[in-house]
Formats: sequence, C-alpha cells, structure tokens
Amino acid sequence: MVILAGPNRVEIGSIKNSNVTIDLNTNRNFSIQIARSNWVPELTFSYYIYIPGTEYGGIIGQMLTDTTLDYVELKGHSWRGRLAKKIIAPPSGQDYKKVSGELNAVMKDLIEPAFGRDESTDSIFYVPDTDTGVTVSNYQFDRYCTLLDGITKMLKSKGYKLQITFHRNAGEPGKVFVEAVPIVDYSPEIELSKDCQLNYNMQDVRDGVNHLVVTGKGELQDRNVLHLYVQKDGSIGKTQYYTGLDEIAEVYENTSTETEELEKTSTEKLQELMNKQTFKMDVASLGLDVKIGDIVGGRDYLTGMYMSKPIENITYAITNGVESKTYKLEGEES
Repeated sequence: MVILAGPNRVEIGSIKNSNVTIDLNTNRNFSIQIARSNWVPELTFSYYIYIPGTEYGGIIGQMLTDTTLDYVELKGHSWRGRLAKKIIAPPSGQDYKKVSGELNAVMKDLIEPAFGRDESTDSIFYVPDTDTGVTVSNYQFDRYCTLLDGITKMLKSKGYKLQITFHRNAGEPGKVFVEAVPIVDYSPEIELSKDCQLNYNMQDVRDGVNHLVVTGKGELQDRNVLHLYVQKDGSIGKTQYYTGLDEIAEVYENTSTETEELEKTSTEKLQELMNKQTFKMDVASLGLDVKIGDIVGGRDYLTGMYMSKPIENITYAITNGVESKTYKLEGEES
C-alpha cells in the first residue's frame, strides 16, 4: 500500500485507484498515474509517497495532467535518485576526498549534512549508530563522484551494500533509514535443476577476440594503427598476452574518430568482442527477499555451468491493483 504524507512527513493516508511504478536504481524515479476524477489537492509538489518498511518511495517533484487520456501523473526521484543528486567533492587544496572510520559512521558524516542536518534542521535521511565492526582507512573517493556511487563503491569494497528503508514511529515524522549491511550471496542455495521450474539463461563465451588491430586515419604505411590486447585478468592493455592458438585477432577500421579519442573508442569495441558471460534468471520466482547488491545465481544441472550476478535494480509496480517486482542483474540490458 502506497502512503501519502505531507511536506512535514506526517502520514495523510493511502493512495488508491492508481498505477504505480518505482524504479529504484536504473532510472531512479517513480511514477503514479491516477484518474483525474480521483485526484486530490494533496497529490502535489513536495509531498511524500512511500511503502512503509521498504525502499519504495520518494518526493513528488513533477506533475503532468492529460485531459485526452484523463489522468494526472506524479513523478519524482527515488531515494537512491536523491543520493545520486549529491556530489562528493575533494576538500579545498586536496586532490581527493578521503575518509576513515566505521562504515555507518562514515556514511552518517557524508549523508546527513548533505540533506539539511544542522542545529535547527533535521535530515530526512538518517543513518543509525549501529556499529558494523567494519572500518575503512583513508578510503579515497573518485573525484566528483555522486554520493550514491561513492558510498556504494566504498561499501562493496568491504562486502557490504546500501540498505534503505522508510520508517515512521507513531506521532513522529517519517525518515529514510540508510545503513550498511552485508551483501548476501544466495547462489550456493540455488540449484537450477529440471524440477525447479525456474527460467534462466546462461552464455559463456571463451573464444572472443583478444587482439584488436585498430586502423585509424591515414593511408598505407602512414595510417594510424593501434594494437589492443586482452590481458589474463580481463583488462585491456598494449602488451600481448594470448599468442599462438590462443590468439584471436580482428581488425577494427575507424577513420571517423580523432586520434586522441581512438584508443577509448577502440577499447569499448574490444570489450564488446572479448570473452564474456551473460546470465539471466527469473529472480522473482525464487521467492527470496533479495535486495540491491545481493548475489543470485546457480549451477545448471545438465551442463554444470555455474554463474552468479549481483542484483543491480528492482522495479516495483502496481498495475490495475496487481503488484509485481522486476529484477535486473548487473550487466543485463534493460
């Protein structure tokens, strides 16, 4: 049940007779479509929508009314979307922002001040004082990364993920609780047998291109030629690792890209052609309470192929009164 609350985050009631889509981490936004006859003045800018005890929610920041289709649409950023709209900048006179301390304590110092915490203003985002027992020392954020990307990357380096839930105690304004919790790997528990009735797709490409010969601008011996090689660890460099039978080469002609951009464009091309693993599965059918950052996968009972991927996004929807969740794995196309 989607709840509506005022700008003071005090609950008003539930939003009924509407179609809802909440995309947590790809578009990081929500949409609520409601018939014009069901619209009320409280469904407007700066009001909150949320499902208690979950990450599904946000603040209304856009409105559209359509008399042809006879509905009003309300939109806004998801909570992760809000975190993605803050930037971690290097302190004055320094090249990088660096932090040390317990994970939740570090997040508290980064998140709460960014959303209005001072002596007189309470932050909508709240990081509890729970001690994870895990610390970072001089962790270096990428320059001018988003708050969401920076925190997510920091937590992942320690085997942790970002957990977000909206909570409201009786008589108090609701808050978005943000905390570090361990990543859960469900893949060892999942057996992809013929009896599991779970749809999945695995592809393991091991004969991909590992030597890309790039031909750029110029003619004959004056032509700009670049050689890129896949390394043992999957990175791309200019030193050849695979030779003989193991070498798989291909020519990539690119005369439209300027020389200074040629290596970047060609690296992206080689990443498309090199060895890769793709994995898709019907995560919703697992019946598990998986979160963004958790890992799912399994072993195919027939071929013995094993793959696992983190959950990258969850989209929650209510369509004609029917709830659904769609999961996206890391690297999977939308």
